[in-house]
Amino acid sequence: MKKQVLDKTFVPFLGKAEISNAIARMAEKINADYDGKKPLFIAILNGSFMFASDLFKKIEIPAEISFIKLASYKGTKSTGSVITAIGLETDVFERDVIIVEDIVDTGKTLSEFLPQLIHQQPRSLKVCALLHKKEATRFPIVIDYMGFEIPNLFVVGYGLDYNGFGRNIDEIMQIAE
Repeated sequence: MKKQVLDKTFVPFLGKAEISNAIARMAEKINADYDGKKPLFIAILNGSFMFASDLFKKIEIPAEISFIKLASYKGTKSTGSVITAIGLETDVFERDVIIVEDIVDTGKTLSEFLPQLIHQQPRSLKVCALLHKKEATRFPIVIDYMGFEIPNLFVVGYGLDYNGFGRNIDEIMQIAE
């Protein structure tokens, strides 16, 4: 079913069941990989809040979660600059850290944030992303846990937005053009 978000129309792309299955698969792998460890998940706001919540519910090992706000989008296009709005207050020194990101598009956001984290000397640093637009990537990022590789199209829902709207859609929808 089509949905209107501001001045754009969107059509279904990934349904609730597909998203849930991908999250369960990623959580199972993380639980196995971090057995006996206590990782720190760092979720990047605003987009990852739904994904981070559903993923964290399936994490069975002792773990912490913290949040940081980074942004590089305005409308349907990347701005090319990364804005830090809320900084990380948790010490990552000698911690096993997993970054939780809704989508890796150009890779710009993580290419600027990851070196800042590495400078703080975590024991390990991995990236968990629900979506990856491989063909849009200009700053290569290793994604250790990935839900879906998607074409270079604009998507909303499940935390992803268009100018702040559409995050509350419970599935992922693509722009209809």
